Amino acid sequence: MKKIDVAVVGSGIVGMAIARGLLELDSTLRIAIYEKESDFSLHASARNSGVLHAGFYYSPESLKARYCREGREELTKIISKYDIPLMKVGKVVLSQNHEEESRLETLLHRGISNGVELERYPASELRFFEPLARTHGSFLWSPHTSISDPLLVNLALRHELGANGVQFISNSRVEVDNQGWKSNGQIINTRYLVNAGGAWALDLAQRVGIGLNYRTMPFLGMYRQTSISNLPIKTLVYPVPHAINPFLGVHFTLTIDGHVKIGPSALPIIGKSQYQLRARVTRTELLTFGKNLVSLGKGSKHDLYEMMKYEVPKLSTSNLVRASSKLVPSAMEVKTWTRKKPGIRGQLIDSRSGELIQDFLVEHSENSTHVLNAVSPGWTAGIPFGRSIAQSVLERLSKTS
Repeated sequence: MKKIDVAVVGSGIVGMAIARGLLELDSTLRIAIYEKESDFSLHASARNSGVLHAGFYYSPESLKARYCREGREELTKIISKYDIPLMKVGKVVLSQNHEEESRLETLLHRGISNGVELERYPASELRFFEPLARTHGSFLWSPHTSISDPLLVNLALRHELGANGVQFISNSRVEVDNQGWKSNGQIINTRYLVNAGGAWALDLAQRVGIGLNYRTMPFLGMYRQTSISNLPIKTLVYPVPHAINPFLGVHFTLTIDGHVKIGPSALPIIGKSQYQLRARVTRTELLTFGKNLVSLGKGSKHDLYEMMKYEVPKLSTSNLVRASSKLVPSAMEVKTWTRKKPGIRGQLIDSRSGELIQDFLVEHSENSTHVLNAVSPGWTAGIPFGRSIAQSVLERLSKTS
């Protein structure tokens, strides 16, 4: 391959958004995207809920808050440009007790600080938004939460980038040694490398001394689904999120193909592509999992034992349905729940404190940039987040000229 300007590792939404951002800034750049799988965007970018989040969950000073609202608007434009299905269904966030009522208020003020349209109503008004749902005292209504098809969005971005000269290289194992960056043992003739490898990003970063104080713990998200005719909800139904853990709890989402989905679980697992619990894992993965648990166990803001105690039972359909029925009681009446394709979230942990990293995290070496943490709402926020990384990369690239 001829010399390129930027090699991007990872073909998910963030990797493609970085390439897209680079071309917006300099259309003459030669860019190649390297993917370890035989096809592209197969992991988190294809296995997420398809929800375009409004952006009220995140602390106002966070990168998530900064990019989520803008990302939703930009993703909506892409969806419209390529005639991809979009449903503006909105979302209700429900409370289950008095303590959660105060957290609803916190979410409301956070949303306002983030510039998100968000309203709070008494429980008596819920029937006008979602008749099947139940809340303790009040609820939040997010009118701009939407759903779409991640697979079609990913495909559209890939075609767009390909039409603008970006090369996509599959079955590529990127490594680094004293000779430089390599793909399947061959030198990558590039001026700069961007590591957007998702759950695998930290593995590559640590080989050049980046992110040495972090570990990546994969969490398995299991879902069940049924036809919307069995449970005709009109909007997305979410609980108040946990005060500390970076997960939104068991909730109801609608899908473009006419289903209602409940989930997910958030179970720590051994392998970063262990979509089946009985899938074979390596000895190295098993040892890494043990070290991850030790790190996670240090955290003072969460209880690993309680987390496992809560998450393991949700692997059972009956338990998952029971948990979801706290929001929509009639879910218990549905008998035809089927398995939905699971997803894996590669969650970054600070190995010194054991705390879960809640925000996006990007670090740099002399000739490379590493996206260490880009979990939810990474799909929604991906376009402006990728553009901001592209701007940083271009500045750094100019210094190497």
